[in-house]
Amino acid sequence: MTAAAPSTASRSPSPDGGGFDAHAARAQFPILSRTVNGRPLVYLDSAASAQKPQAVIEAMTSAMSGSYANVHRGLHTLANETTEAFEGARATVARFLNAEAETNIVFTKGGTEAINLVAAGVGQSIQPGDEIIVSQMEHHSNIVPWHMLRERCGAVLKWAPVRDDGSLDMAAFEALLTERTKVVAVTHMSNVLGTINPIAEISAKAHKAGARVLIDGCQGAVHCAPDVQAIGCDWYVLTGHKLYGPTGIGALYGTAEALDSLPPWQGGGEMIETVEQDRVTYAKPPRRFEAGTPPILEAIGLGAALDWLMGFDKAQVIAHEQALYAHARARLDGFDWLRVLGEAEGKGAILTFTVDGAHAHDIAQIMDRYGVAVRAGLHCAEPLAKRMGVTSSARASFALYNTTEDADAFVDALIKAREFFI
Repeated sequence: MTAAAPSTASRSPSPDGGGFDAHAARAQFPILSRTVNGRPLVYLDSAASAQKPQAVIEAMTSAMSGSYANVHRGLHTLANETTEAFEGARATVARFLNAEAETNIVFTKGGTEAINLVAAGVGQSIQPGDEIIVSQMEHHSNIVPWHMLRERCGAVLKWAPVRDDGSLDMAAFEALLTERTKVVAVTHMSNVLGTINPIAEISAKAHKAGARVLIDGCQGAVHCAPDVQAIGCDWYVLTGHKLYGPTGIGALYGTAEALDSLPPWQGGGEMIETVEQDRVTYAKPPRRFEAGTPPILEAIGLGAALDWLMGFDKAQVIAHEQALYAHARARLDGFDWLRVLGEAEGKGAILTFTVDGAHAHDIAQIMDRYGVAVRAGLHCAEPLAKRMGVTSSARASFALYNTTEDADAFVDALIKAREFFI
């Protein structure tokens, strides 16, 4: 039930430079060998959902065909084997995040559910006038749950502003902190701008003000090297499908104290210690937050994805992705019809843009004719779109399986798409 390790070829010298072989990594993704509209697939939509390597496909297939049962409490062989694989995946997530212990990891059905779990728990102690700080670059999943506390509990939502280059205004953020601030919820890396926020500094400043900190790591866990102990946050959220794993699975990290401070969110089996007719006692974290049958196969798939991902040198992967962004950005430099959103120093490999005289949806559809998959729309970040003065944008997001050829195909397809509107 253990995940397949990366092939030794995936660690061979990179034809794109940096010591990472993207072509060998790409070969481990069956879907990337297909064509689209008669052209080789250039998949640049990984910020929305990444493709899955063979190691993940095999791990989940093996779990379904070779040893599957419900986890925990079972005494037969299949139950024991599946429980071992499920809890092994929890240990893998803890190792990936450098968590203090496996018990600091709660499985959820995704990053959105993890944030809602925290917000629902925090909301039980929120009083009218208590403050929650978010940034203007947040994904809706890290906005709407806090709006719900504004509606239900009278919380005050305060917004840390974004500068024109896409960086977070840290002086303005610090000025927002008061004795009424209860939660600071910010993204590790923007899914639109690619901005990587100074989350350790944010955590330290928020804690000094007496607030708890939630970091949305759905992008940062992929493109950075998250170390929750070094970050010093109370909660850190990730989602499996952006980490080359399956959909329907995510994880919430919390310090022992932060998790213990949250009341149960959903009721049912597994999250209890005892149930009687006149009372109920609840399990300790993480079981307290995992009511009912969990996403077993998906957790095993996530564990396989992280085992696979940790087989690479993270610094080399980061350098490779940023080199692809830099290559594409350099080729686009000087085009007066193009606007790039977010050019903060040290940003991740996300290139979001608008084209003068063309709607982003049209640009994306034309690029698809050339086999290039990019995303278009608001990217679940309406406040940020309004801040940047756009109603829609297109986004190319680079991943470890992309190559210089992909970056060139992207630029070539974008230039051809723009020609339709001249």
